[in-house]
Amino acid sequence: MLATVQDRGRLGSQHLGIGVGGPMDAHAFAWGNRLLENCADAAQIEVCFGNFHARFAATTWIALTGADLGWRLDGKPLVPWASYRVRPGSELRAGIASTGVRGYLAVAGGWQLPKVFGSCATVMGDRLGGLRGGERVQAGDQIACDSWDNRSATFGGYQVPEKFIPEFGAAITLRVLPGNQFEQFSQQSRQQFFAQDYQLSNRCDRMGCRMDGEPMTDVPGSMVSEAVPLGAIQVPSDGLPIVLLNDRQTIGGYPKLGSVYQVDLPKLAQARPGDRVRFVEGDLEEAQRELREFKQFFAVPLV
Repeated sequence: MLATVQDRGRLGSQHLGIGVGGPMDAHAFAWGNRLLENCADAAQIEVCFGNFHARFAATTWIALTGADLGWRLDGKPLVPWASYRVRPGSELRAGIASTGVRGYLAVAGGWQLPKVFGSCATVMGDRLGGLRGGERVQAGDQIACDSWDNRSATFGGYQVPEKFIPEFGAAITLRVLPGNQFEQFSQQSRQQFFAQDYQLSNRCDRMGCRMDGEPMTDVPGSMVSEAVPLGAIQVPSDGLPIVLLNDRQTIGGYPKLGSVYQVDLPKLAQARPGDRVRFVEGDLEEAQRELREFKQFFAVPLV
Protein backbone atom coordinates (compact mmCIF):
# COMPACT_ATOMS: atom_id res chain seq x y z
CA MET A 1 0.00 0.00 0.00
CA LEU A 2 2.88 2.32 0.89
CA ALA A 3 6.46 1.25 1.56
CA THR A 4 9.40 3.66 1.59
CA VAL A 5 13.09 3.42 2.39
CA GLN A 6 14.01 5.56 5.41
CA ASP A 7 17.15 6.30 7.39
CA ARG A 8 17.25 8.88 10.21
CA GLY A 9 16.48 11.62 7.72
CA ARG A 10 18.02 14.49 5.82
CA LEU A 11 19.23 16.47 8.82
CA GLY A 12 20.80 19.92 8.54
CA SER A 13 19.30 20.98 5.21
CA GLN A 14 16.00 22.62 6.18
CA HIS A 15 17.49 26.10 5.70
CA LEU A 16 17.69 25.15 2.01
CA GLY A 17 13.99 24.29 1.89
CA ILE A 18 14.74 20.54 1.91
CA GLY A 19 12.47 18.26 3.97
CA VAL A 20 13.82 15.83 6.55
CA GLY A 21 11.91 12.58 6.08
CA GLY A 22 13.01 9.67 8.26
CA PRO A 23 11.03 7.05 10.20
CA MET A 24 7.62 8.02 11.52
CA ASP A 25 8.08 5.66 14.47
CA ALA A 26 11.61 6.45 15.65
CA HIS A 27 11.29 3.98 18.55
CA ALA A 28 10.53 0.99 16.31
CA PHE A 29 13.20 2.09 13.83
CA ALA A 30 15.85 2.36 16.56
CA TRP A 31 15.06 -1.12 17.89
CA GLY A 32 15.29 -2.59 14.40
CA ASN A 33 18.87 -1.41 14.05
CA ARG A 34 19.79 -2.35 17.62
CA LEU A 35 18.54 -5.92 17.10
CA LEU A 36 21.00 -6.27 14.20
CA GLU A 37 23.87 -4.32 15.78
CA ASN A 38 23.60 -1.79 12.94
CA CYS A 39 24.60 1.84 13.19
CA ALA A 40 21.74 4.12 14.24
CA ASP A 41 21.36 5.55 10.72
CA ALA A 42 21.14 2.24 8.80
CA ALA A 43 18.29 2.42 6.27
CA GLN A 44 15.12 0.36 6.73
CA ILE A 45 11.88 -0.15 4.81
CA GLU A 46 8.84 1.45 6.43
CA VAL A 47 5.72 -0.53 5.52
CA CYS A 48 2.39 1.23 6.01
CA PHE A 49 -0.58 -1.06 6.81
CA GLY A 50 1.07 -4.13 5.21
CA ASN A 51 0.48 -6.09 1.99
CA PHE A 52 4.23 -6.38 1.38
CA HIS A 53 6.29 -9.14 -0.25
CA ALA A 54 10.06 -9.53 -0.61
CA ARG A 55 12.33 -12.29 -1.88
CA PHE A 56 15.95 -12.47 -0.68
CA ALA A 57 18.86 -13.31 -2.96
CA ALA A 58 21.50 -13.62 -0.23
CA THR A 59 21.96 -14.99 3.26
CA THR A 60 21.46 -12.23 5.81
CA TRP A 61 19.64 -11.25 9.00
CA ILE A 62 16.50 -9.14 9.23
CA ALA A 63 14.61 -7.51 12.08
CA LEU A 64 10.88 -6.74 12.23
CA THR A 65 9.52 -4.04 14.53
CA GLY A 66 6.56 -1.69 14.82
CA ALA A 67 2.99 -2.68 13.93
CA ASP A 68 2.10 -6.36 13.81
CA LEU A 69 1.70 -6.93 10.07
CA GLY A 70 1.28 -10.69 10.30
CA TRP A 71 4.75 -11.34 8.91
CA ARG A 72 5.52 -14.79 7.47
CA LEU A 73 8.86 -16.16 6.33
CA ASP A 74 8.52 -19.02 3.84
CA GLY A 75 4.98 -19.50 5.12
CA LYS A 76 5.89 -19.63 8.82
CA PRO A 77 4.52 -16.89 11.11
CA LEU A 78 7.06 -14.56 12.72
CA VAL A 79 6.81 -12.69 16.00
CA PRO A 80 7.55 -8.96 15.54
CA TRP A 81 10.17 -7.08 17.56
CA ALA A 82 12.74 -9.79 16.82
CA SER A 83 15.51 -10.68 14.34
CA TYR A 84 15.65 -13.67 11.98
CA ARG A 85 18.07 -15.28 9.55
CA VAL A 86 17.05 -15.46 5.90
CA ARG A 87 18.63 -17.51 3.12
CA PRO A 88 18.76 -17.15 -0.67
CA GLY A 89 15.27 -17.68 -2.04
CA SER A 90 13.53 -16.94 1.27
CA GLU A 91 10.21 -15.12 0.87
CA LEU A 92 8.92 -12.64 3.42
CA ARG A 93 5.28 -11.59 3.34
CA ALA A 94 3.18 -9.20 5.37
CA GLY A 95 -0.59 -9.27 5.69
CA ILE A 96 -2.61 -6.31 6.95
CA ALA A 97 -1.78 -4.66 10.27
CA SER A 98 -3.82 -6.05 13.15
CA THR A 99 -2.63 -3.28 15.49
CA GLY A 100 -0.79 -0.07 14.75
CA VAL A 101 -0.08 1.29 11.27
CA ARG A 102 3.62 1.12 10.39
CA GLY A 103 6.00 -1.84 10.46
CA TYR A 104 9.75 -1.77 9.85
CA LEU A 105 11.95 -4.19 7.94
CA ALA A 106 15.61 -3.80 8.85
CA VAL A 107 18.47 -5.78 7.33
CA ALA A 108 21.98 -6.38 8.68
CA GLY A 109 24.15 -3.49 7.55
CA GLY A 110 21.15 -1.52 6.28
CA TRP A 111 19.59 -1.27 2.83
CA GLN A 112 22.11 0.18 0.39
CA LEU A 113 20.88 3.15 -1.65
CA PRO A 114 22.57 6.33 -2.90
CA LYS A 115 22.46 9.30 -0.54
CA VAL A 116 21.22 12.77 -1.47
CA PHE A 117 22.21 15.59 0.89
CA GLY A 118 23.62 12.97 3.25
CA SER A 119 20.57 10.69 3.40
CA CYS A 120 18.68 8.08 1.41
CA ALA A 121 15.40 8.85 3.22
CA THR A 122 12.41 8.96 0.86
CA VAL A 123 10.56 12.29 0.81
CA MET A 124 7.99 11.84 -1.94
CA GLY A 125 6.88 15.48 -1.97
CA ASP A 126 10.44 16.69 -2.55
CA ARG A 127 11.26 13.82 -4.94
CA LEU A 128 14.40 13.05 -2.95
CA GLY A 129 16.01 9.83 -1.73
CA GLY A 130 14.65 6.32 -1.90
CA LEU A 131 14.17 4.79 -5.34
CA ARG A 132 13.92 6.66 -8.66
CA GLY A 133 14.22 10.05 -7.00
CA GLY A 134 11.77 9.96 -4.12
CA GLU A 135 9.39 7.17 -5.14
CA ARG A 136 7.88 4.44 -2.98
CA VAL A 137 8.99 0.81 -3.13
CA GLN A 138 7.12 -0.95 -5.96
CA ALA A 139 6.75 -4.48 -7.30
CA GLY A 140 9.91 -5.61 -9.06
CA ASP A 141 12.28 -3.25 -7.25
CA GLN A 142 15.67 -4.63 -6.26
CA ILE A 143 17.47 -3.14 -3.25
CA ALA A 144 21.03 -4.10 -2.37
CA CYS A 145 22.11 -5.34 1.03
CA ASP A 146 25.26 -6.94 2.43
CA SER A 147 25.62 -10.73 2.55
CA TRP A 148 26.29 -12.01 6.06
CA ASP A 149 27.36 -15.61 5.44
CA ASN A 150 30.33 -15.33 7.80
CA ARG A 151 28.45 -13.51 10.55
CA SER A 152 25.68 -16.10 10.71
CA ALA A 153 27.97 -18.63 12.43
CA THR A 154 28.22 -16.54 15.60
CA PHE A 155 25.34 -14.06 15.38
CA GLY A 156 22.06 -15.16 16.98
CA GLY A 157 18.53 -13.83 16.72
CA TYR A 158 17.46 -11.31 19.36
CA GLN A 159 14.08 -10.36 20.82
CA VAL A 160 13.16 -6.95 22.23
CA PRO A 161 12.39 -7.27 25.98
CA GLU A 162 8.64 -7.23 26.51
CA LYS A 163 8.73 -4.13 28.72
CA PHE A 164 10.03 -2.07 25.77
CA ILE A 165 7.34 -3.22 23.30
CA PRO A 166 4.53 -0.65 23.12
CA GLU A 167 0.85 -1.48 22.99
CA PHE A 168 -1.06 0.22 20.20
CA GLY A 169 -4.56 1.21 21.28
CA ALA A 170 -7.50 3.45 20.48
CA ALA A 171 -6.48 6.30 22.80
CA ILE A 172 -3.17 8.14 23.17
CA THR A 173 -1.88 11.03 25.26
CA LEU A 174 0.66 13.45 23.79
CA ARG A 175 2.74 15.82 25.92
CA VAL A 176 3.15 19.35 24.57
CA LEU A 177 5.78 22.07 25.01
CA PRO A 178 4.25 25.56 24.62
CA GLY A 179 5.58 27.37 21.54
CA ASN A 180 6.31 30.92 20.40
CA GLN A 181 2.66 31.79 19.78
CA PHE A 182 1.23 30.00 22.84
CA GLU A 183 0.36 33.24 24.63
CA GLN A 184 -1.34 34.64 21.52
CA PHE A 185 -4.09 32.05 21.92
CA SER A 186 -6.82 33.15 24.32
CA GLN A 187 -7.04 31.42 27.69
CA GLN A 188 -10.35 29.93 26.57
CA SER A 189 -8.73 28.42 23.45
CA ARG A 190 -5.85 26.96 25.45
CA GLN A 191 -8.22 25.45 28.00
CA GLN A 192 -10.36 24.03 25.21
CA PHE A 193 -7.30 22.49 23.55
CA PHE A 194 -6.12 20.66 26.65
CA ALA A 195 -9.59 19.75 28.00
CA GLN A 196 -11.05 17.80 25.08
CA ASP A 197 -10.44 14.44 23.47
CA TYR A 198 -9.81 14.85 19.75
CA GLN A 199 -10.26 12.15 17.15
CA LEU A 200 -7.57 11.46 14.63
CA SER A 201 -8.84 12.56 11.22
CA ASN A 202 -8.61 10.38 8.14
CA ARG A 203 -6.66 13.27 6.56
CA CYS A 204 -3.31 12.07 7.86
CA ASP A 205 -0.07 11.19 6.10
CA ARG A 206 3.67 11.50 6.55
CA MET A 207 3.39 15.30 6.40
CA GLY A 208 1.07 15.63 9.36
CA CYS A 209 -2.01 14.52 11.29
CA ARG A 210 -5.19 16.56 11.49
CA MET A 211 -7.49 16.40 14.51
CA ASP A 212 -11.29 16.32 14.50
CA GLY A 213 -13.15 17.83 17.44
CA GLU A 214 -14.62 21.05 18.78
CA PRO A 215 -12.87 23.93 16.97
CA MET A 216 -10.98 26.42 19.09
CA THR A 217 -12.37 29.93 19.11
CA ASP A 218 -10.34 33.13 18.91
CA VAL A 219 -7.52 31.58 16.88
CA PRO A 220 -4.71 34.06 16.03
CA GLY A 221 -4.48 35.01 12.37
CA SER A 222 -1.81 33.96 9.91
CA MET A 223 1.72 35.20 10.56
CA VAL A 224 4.99 35.63 8.71
CA SER A 225 6.23 32.13 7.89
CA GLU A 226 8.89 30.70 10.18
CA ALA A 227 10.68 27.38 10.60
CA VAL A 228 8.53 24.50 11.87
CA PRO A 229 10.05 21.71 13.99
CA LEU A 230 9.06 18.06 14.11
CA GLY A 231 5.86 17.74 16.15
CA ALA A 232 4.81 21.38 15.77
CA ILE A 233 1.08 21.93 16.44
CA GLN A 234 -0.28 24.38 13.88
CA VAL A 235 -3.79 25.80 14.24
CA PRO A 236 -5.30 27.14 10.99
CA SER A 237 -8.37 29.37 10.83
CA ASP A 238 -10.79 26.45 11.24
CA GLY A 239 -9.57 26.06 14.84
CA LEU A 240 -8.58 22.39 14.55
CA PRO A 241 -4.93 21.49 15.27
CA ILE A 242 -2.51 19.79 12.89
CA VAL A 243 0.57 17.98 14.22
CA LEU A 244 3.40 18.28 11.68
CA LEU A 245 5.47 15.15 11.07
CA ASN A 246 8.51 13.92 9.14
CA ASP A 247 7.64 15.09 5.61
CA ARG A 248 6.37 18.50 6.76
CA GLN A 249 7.16 21.69 4.90
CA THR A 250 10.22 23.53 6.25
CA ILE A 251 8.37 26.78 7.07
CA GLY A 252 4.78 27.65 7.84
CA GLY A 253 2.60 30.69 8.55
CA TYR A 254 -0.08 29.22 10.83
CA PRO A 255 0.26 30.04 14.54
CA LYS A 256 1.62 27.20 16.66
CA LEU A 257 0.42 26.27 20.13
CA GLY A 258 3.56 24.26 20.76
CA SER A 259 5.30 21.01 19.88
CA VAL A 260 4.67 17.40 20.85
CA TYR A 261 7.53 15.68 22.70
CA GLN A 262 9.65 13.84 20.12
CA VAL A 263 9.57 10.69 22.25
CA ASP A 264 5.73 10.75 22.12
CA LEU A 265 5.46 11.01 18.32
CA PRO A 266 5.73 7.22 17.74
CA LYS A 267 2.32 6.91 19.44
CA LEU A 268 0.85 9.21 16.80
CA ALA A 269 2.67 7.38 13.99
CA GLN A 270 0.90 4.14 15.01
CA ALA A 271 -2.54 5.68 15.64
CA ARG A 272 -5.44 5.10 13.26
CA PRO A 273 -8.20 7.44 12.04
CA GLY A 274 -10.87 7.65 14.72
CA ASP A 275 -8.46 6.98 17.62
CA ARG A 276 -8.77 9.39 20.55
CA VAL A 277 -5.98 11.90 21.12
CA ARG A 278 -5.55 14.01 24.25
CA PHE A 279 -2.92 16.72 24.71
CA VAL A 280 -1.39 17.60 28.08
CA GLU A 281 1.03 20.40 28.90
CA GLY A 282 4.58 19.18 29.47
CA ASP A 283 7.89 20.43 30.77
CA LEU A 284 11.01 21.41 28.80
CA GLU A 285 13.43 19.72 31.20
CA GLU A 286 11.42 16.49 31.05
CA ALA A 287 11.23 16.56 27.25
CA GLN A 288 14.98 17.14 26.91
CA ARG A 289 15.86 14.47 29.49
CA GLU A 290 13.72 11.77 27.87
CA LEU A 291 14.99 12.58 24.37
CA ARG A 292 18.59 12.53 25.62
CA GLU A 293 18.04 9.15 27.33
CA PHE A 294 16.50 7.75 24.15
CA LYS A 295 19.43 8.86 22.01
CA GLN A 296 22.02 7.63 24.48
CA PHE A 297 20.38 4.19 24.77
CA PHE A 298 20.26 3.74 20.98
CA ALA A 299 23.64 5.43 20.31
CA VAL A 300 21.96 8.13 18.23
CA PRO A 301 23.97 11.37 17.83
CA LEU A 302 22.62 14.07 20.14
CA VAL A 303 22.54 16.62 17.29
